[in-house]
This record gives sequence, structure tokens and C-alpha cells, in this order.
Amino acid sequence: MKSRFVPQLNFANVIATIALFVALGGAAVAAGLPRNSVGANQLKRGAVTPAKLKKAAVTSGKLAQKSVTAGKLGPNSVLPGNIGNGAITSAKIGSGAVIAASIKNGVITTNKLNSKAVTTDKLGENAVTTPILANNSVTPAKLSKEFGPIVSPLKSGQTLQGSFAIGGGGKELTLAVGGETFQFPLANTPAVNVLNPSTTSAACPGLGSGQAPAAVAGNLCLYVTSATNVKLPLVAPATSLTRFGFGLEATAEDKEKPFTAFGQWAVTAP
Repeated sequence: MKSRFVPQLNFANVIATIALFVALGGAAVAAGLPRNSVGANQLKRGAVTPAKLKKAAVTSGKLAQKSVTAGKLGPNSVLPGNIGNGAITSAKIGSGAVIAASIKNGVITTNKLNSKAVTTDKLGENAVTTPILANNSVTPAKLSKEFGPIVSPLKSGQTLQGSFAIGGGGKELTLAVGGETFQFPLANTPAVNVLNPSTTSAACPGLGSGQAPAAVAGNLCLYVTSATNVKLPLVAPATSLTRFGFGLEATAEDKEKPFTAFGQWAVTAP
């Protein structure tokens, strides 16, 4: 008599059957998800990590406006090749950002300098040498009065100044003769004026500050500041007066005594 096999249900068989059903059913569900059915609402917070991103998956088109801030940039992340032409403007440069070491040699040229940008205190020692000066760039008008005239003949309105002394020992020597030479010749012979101590004239306004003698243009002024046993005024012979200098004569009042005269002179070119 043939026997018939009848499977019997037990706990283990039931659990194994359920597990197989769930496994096959879950795969079927996963395989059956329609395209684009998983959106932001289906993703848990923090579910998309850097490791889950495909290489080059995040492109510029995926970035929102102003989403990359300074705090998001790593060291050396912005290179010259990443900066567009004209992107760095004056307003984008921080205070003190451009220093001497940042400036390439030869980039600051003449046309980059504002008018009067280079002042005296910006020039280094010995910066302006003879080859730097253009021909005729240093004129008398550019020199301070301390330098005095340095041209020949003396230019109109320029003044030469000096001092004189004349005298003798008395007795047999009663007439003394002397003279002065102009440091620079004049273009023409001036008119001579001899003034006793503390006197002036229209052509000779006197001794200015610092006892500097003055003369109106075209005049030679001889200011006698002190005289001892000398007949005044002193004599400046016309024959001795030229555009190169002048002569003087002094005569003793008392032939037996020494005589001296001192003074200053000024001549201004006409």
C-alpha cells in the first residue's frame, strides 16, 4: 500500500515562508519605483553625504546665487585662472592690500602718475642727478636768493653787493685810491651815487634788513657807513666807472693824521 506524504506546518516553516515573501516583495517594490518618484521630501536629513555624490556631480548650474560665501572657500581655492577679467575693481581692494612688494617692476609708468604726485619729500637722496635734468631746466628764477646771480652778464633786475675800505697813514700820504670789481659784469655802465652815513636817495633806498645794501635798477650805490679824518663825500671818478667795476678816492682832512672810510655798495642791472 502506497503511503502519501503530507507536509506538516510548523513555526519554522511559517517564518521562512514569510521572510521569502517579504524579500521578493521588497525587491519588486524597489524595482517598480517610477522615475523621479524620490524627491526632497523622501530624503532624510543628512542622507546625501559627500561620499554619495558622484564626481563632478555639482556643477555651477546647480549652485544658487550667492550660495558660495567666503567661509565656504578652502585655502588657495580661488586661483588667477578662476578670476574673470576686470573682476577685481578698486572697491574690491582692501586698505593696505597693495604694497610695494605686490607691484611688479615697471608697472607704474609716467602716465599712471597724477599731476604733482611726486613731491620733494618723495624723492630719495641723490635721486635727481645731472642726467635727469633737461637742458636749461635750472634757470636763475628757480634758484633761491641765497645762490645769488650765476650768469654773465648780470640779468636785468639782479643785484650785486659788496663792501669797501679805503684810507691812508697821514703825513705824506694824504690821498688814497682804491676800487672794487663786480663779481659779474653788467650789460651797461651804471650811474654812480655816493651817500654819506645814514642817508638815502630815490636811486639808493639804503641798507635793508641784515645791513644789505640796495640799489634801483641801473644804479651803483656807495653807502659810507663810517669815516675818520676823510673829506666827504668820497669821490668815484667817472673815468674809473665801467660795467666791470668802479674806483674810489679818499682825501684826508688833516694831513698829519691817518684817515679811513668804510662802507657797502650795491649795483642793480638795468
